[in-house]
Amino acid sequence: MEKFYFETIKQDSETGARAGILHTPHGDIETPVYMPVGTQATVKGVFPRDLKEAGSQIILANTYHLYMRPGDELVKKAGGLHKFMNWDKPILTDSGGFQVFSLAKLNNIKDEGVTFRSNVDGSKHLITPEKAMDIENNLGADIIMAFDQCSEYGADHKASTVAMKRTLAWLDRCYNHHKNEEQALFPIVQGNVFKDLRKISLQETIPYAKYGIAIGGLSVGEPKDIMYDVMDDLLPHYPTHIPRYLMGVGSPDCLVEGVMRGIDMFDCVLATRIARNGTAMTSRGRIVVRNGKYKEDFTPLDPECNCYCCRNYTKAYLRHMINVGEMMGGMLLSLHNITYLTNLMKGIRESILGGYFKDFRKEFYEKYDFNGSNF
Repeated sequence: MEKFYFETIKQDSETGARAGILHTPHGDIETPVYMPVGTQATVKGVFPRDLKEAGSQIILANTYHLYMRPGDELVKKAGGLHKFMNWDKPILTDSGGFQVFSLAKLNNIKDEGVTFRSNVDGSKHLITPEKAMDIENNLGADIIMAFDQCSEYGADHKASTVAMKRTLAWLDRCYNHHKNEEQALFPIVQGNVFKDLRKISLQETIPYAKYGIAIGGLSVGEPKDIMYDVMDDLLPHYPTHIPRYLMGVGSPDCLVEGVMRGIDMFDCVLATRIARNGTAMTSRGRIVVRNGKYKEDFTPLDPECNCYCCRNYTKAYLRHMINVGEMMGGMLLSLHNITYLTNLMKGIRESILGGYFKDFRKEFYEKYDFNGSNF
């Protein structure tokens, strides 16, 4: 039996939604799944024990940030990420490519790789596809991502083509350099919002997609209807025997819509980022608890949620914590938001298994109040 394999348990008859299980050396992952992001080898403000209570099955860590601090060699000496951060379930690391392009200073992108200056101390670095694989090998995550070039929203067809073709060339180098059978390498499909480029990228990427495939470069500023249109176009062309991972997507509506379009795995920092600013995701929509109308609201955030936050604290207390700058406010909201998204995915999965996914989606939108805006 292979260390990594995926099985589809049930496919929705009317949409692309499916329920499955991704088997890994550190445990099985029931899909579709939301994966909390632990950028610096920790999910901000949430203890690993609480992540487990919330039902988190897999978390992410960021290759670029860990390469910068404390260094991938140190993490290797510590026994790898699982031991270093005390997390015994599956871990996924991205390749660091997105951060190199978005955070690093004065990056110089060539076919060889990317030369850049650190956003931490200004030091100069070169990351090649081979270097990215070496770093991810040292970090020791179960699932690792190929080094890719993400073109920004608004890039023209020519620039998007260059980035897509370079991503394919880098994928070949990543695939040939990566030798660790304890880690599953996921390639990344690019092509910006251009359907012809996306199809080419997907077709050329599939031969390298042994364990899973990722869709990158969406949810980077484009309107949601454009993202959904691209996903609709890709759906008929995905391989069926591996999981599909939509990178950087984590608002409740996008999770529902993504599953409908055949996506199995999602990640996003949104849940904890907005929590630190006093915003909660609930079954009824977004709640900004710092607002004055919650000053004397002694009800829980979400009556349908059974997380530690909702069992024990009121909106009034959470508002107080946020407005006086107490860290526990952000911690409680982070735990709630992660629990909410995890439970949303559980509900979606149950609806697929039960044959009522479209009814679940309809009920979600009937209950969810966008308050004239979204996350």
